[in-house]
Amino acid sequence: MLRLRCVIGAPSYIRGVEKTYDIIIIGGGIVGAATFYKIQTAYPQLHILLLEKEKGLADHQTGNNSGVIHSGIYYKPGSLKAEYCKEGAQAMKDFCIERGIPVKSCGKLIVANNDREISSLRRLFNNATCSGIGVEWINRDRAREIEPHVSCLEALHVGSTAITSYPAVCQAMAEDIRNAGGDICFEQNVLHIVDSGGMRFIETGRDVFPARHIINCAGLHSDRVGRMNGRMPCARIIPFRGEYFRLVPEKSNLVNGMIYPAPDEKLPFLGAHFTKMIDGGVHAGPNAVLAFKREGYRKTDFDAGDLIETLSYSGFWKMAAENLASGLAEMRRSMMKRYFVKSLRQMLPQIGPEDLIPCISGVRAQAVFGDGRLADDFLIDQGPGYLNVINAPSPAATASLVIGRHLARRALAS
Repeated sequence: MLRLRCVIGAPSYIRGVEKTYDIIIIGGGIVGAATFYKIQTAYPQLHILLLEKEKGLADHQTGNNSGVIHSGIYYKPGSLKAEYCKEGAQAMKDFCIERGIPVKSCGKLIVANNDREISSLRRLFNNATCSGIGVEWINRDRAREIEPHVSCLEALHVGSTAITSYPAVCQAMAEDIRNAGGDICFEQNVLHIVDSGGMRFIETGRDVFPARHIINCAGLHSDRVGRMNGRMPCARIIPFRGEYFRLVPEKSNLVNGMIYPAPDEKLPFLGAHFTKMIDGGVHAGPNAVLAFKREGYRKTDFDAGDLIETLSYSGFWKMAAENLASGLAEMRRSMMKRYFVKSLRQMLPQIGPEDLIPCISGVRAQAVFGDGRLADDFLIDQGPGYLNVINAPSPAATASLVIGRHLARRALAS
């Protein structure tokens, strides 16, 4: 039975509401938490609530990634990703240091082993130059001074790239939010949003919460929540599972920091790479394969409704046709370990199948337009009384404090 929290002007079935919020944030990943943190810091007089459908924060994209604080080198100069990532990286490092959260600037090599990949490095080098990101173009000998076991012809070295724990960041933000009197409610799965009398009423199946403004940071479900706001998002979320392996402990000394391949500029994915985690272990991955469930972290995870929604979307089929070869290659790497290992050995020849232990998988919420294009920048849709964050994959965690500040300004200006 719904517990009704009554507002004058509310629909007849929503009476007796005890508290009205200035802003309700939907989604307890790092973008939602950072948005709450930035609003409450700047405007402590506001009543703000965060709704999360799980039992805790950072259960999905935030809690299932490698924890990299990106430099911004991959993103087109002038884009939101480029702008927010560069500023956000420093803000994230500062936040971690202030809160005593482990953070380490271990640097990244982006390596090339053929002419096509060298061309990709050239594009990234130009990005870095235009965006003011420190980067060094180096030869094989210099690369091996940084990563003695790496294989490459040429490489880029980005010394500012760092590593941390984003779940720990979320918990620190939540602690500050609660200490300042903010409200966080768990196990509140948003089912409906009703507009009436200039207010928005969020129904969760357990409660009804009224708000003057809604900020949708629902990640894998952001397009669905956007439709509840009465908007038809310009893109739909397609879930891509990324599978990781962990190097066996006796091989973790093969990697000092991070080793990435030169990326395919047609795709928003960075390719399987090596990351020295904050605990000293080394993750290898991820790939990028279609998930049959929006929260499908295992290969066997399946949800008929989620899959039908994906397969009935024309944009998915156009995207699949455009990227058929790379999609099939990713599926092969997912199904047959030896192909995953083969791609990793191009950067680190010393490893074999016996050196890789399956570990976490993450699911990327990738927005795809109706014409099949993959959204390559953050997408934020705004209307009266709401903000919908439709596309916020990597580097959203890196940029979360800047994204949060941006969303705070836009919400309070509307």
